[in-house]
Order: sequence, then structure tokens, then C-alpha cells
Amino acid sequence: QVQLVESGGGLVQAGGSLRLSCAASGSIFGRITMEWYRQTPGKQRELVAGITRGGSTNYADSVKGRFTISRDNAKNTMYLQMNSLKPEDTAVYYCHTNGINYWGKGTLVTVSS
Repeated sequence: QVQLVESGGGLVQAGGSLRLSCAASGSIFGRITMEWYRQTPGKQRELVAGITRGGSTNYADSVKGRFTISRDNAKNTMYLQMNSLKPEDTAVYYCHTNGINYWGKGTLVTVSS
């Protein structure tokens, strides 16, 4: 079983930055693709970014050029650097393991205008 714990959320003004972290338990972390999702009330959870075990990345069009996903396999940790934040980035951000489908409990990001 894999446990995922997100941290780093908070309140920030538009144009600001936050860095999210996802700490994973277990030895499988380095062998799987990891992803960040986000969800706002009344909407489906959407994929924000993903990173393969080899470091290849993909991003939602809405965050390209502003967000950067990375991982440290030695620390079993994934990151999401979020710059130039917009009010529409406000959401609960979740860490997810691709394929074996584990989720963290999420961390709330609120961007004020």
C-alpha cells in the first residue's frame, strides 16, 4: 500500500508562487508515474501535471509555462512549483499514483485577486 501526503498549500495573492510537495511511503515511488490533480467544488477532478519515473513531464494547457512538476526519487517526494498564480488556480490539489490509483487527501490552494 502507498500513502501520499500533500503539503505546501495556502493563501496567496494573484501573481504569487507556491510550492507543493507530495511525500510517498513505500519503495514503489521510483518506479511509477506520479501526477498532480486539482478539484474545485462542483467540478470533476482534473489532471494538472504528470511526471514519469524517468522525468518526462506533461502539463494541462491551463498551467503550461507557469507550473513545473519535479520529483526526487531518493526522497520519495514529488513537487509542483506554481508561479504566476491566478484566482482560477484555486482548488484542492491532490497527489496521485498513475496505474495503481492511490490518492492523497489533498492540500488547499487559494489565490486571491
